[in-house]
Amino acid sequence: MFMSFRVYSSGMNVDDECKLKFLELKAKRNHRFIVFKIENQEVVVDKVGGPTETYEDFTASLPPSECRYAVFDFDFTTEENCQKSKIFFIAWSPDTSKVRQKMVYASSKDRFKRELDGIQVELQATDPSEMSLDIVKARAI
Repeated sequence: MFMSFRVYSSGMNVDDECKLKFLELKAKRNHRFIVFKIENQEVVVDKVGGPTETYEDFTASLPPSECRYAVFDFDFTTEENCQKSKIFFIAWSPDTSKVRQKMVYASSKDRFKRELDGIQVELQATDPSEMSLDIVKARAI
């Protein structure tokens, strides 16, 4: 019996808008977060959060049972009272999502992340507790 399979990471395209929105977030800081999804073998922008949106707005924008990639521009104050910012890449793969979807997102993640130059911290989460604000703060410092 002959079995075939595709390697998703090599066949995945990245829409130019993904890179454009990420550059706007990184350089102009006119977005707080960007949520990306895979659609028809291509990573596309799903949602964009404005500069005044909060981390709670961001986490609420992630679907409870579908995988997504996301970037979040996290502002924080150091112990020395300095204002800083770090760009987080979050691989959201909830336990309730379909196995095939989890596999596609997992196999494409590194290739997609390489397209976004300037990621400083990576988080992987399967439920909201794994990307709580306390965890993000701890990883930022």
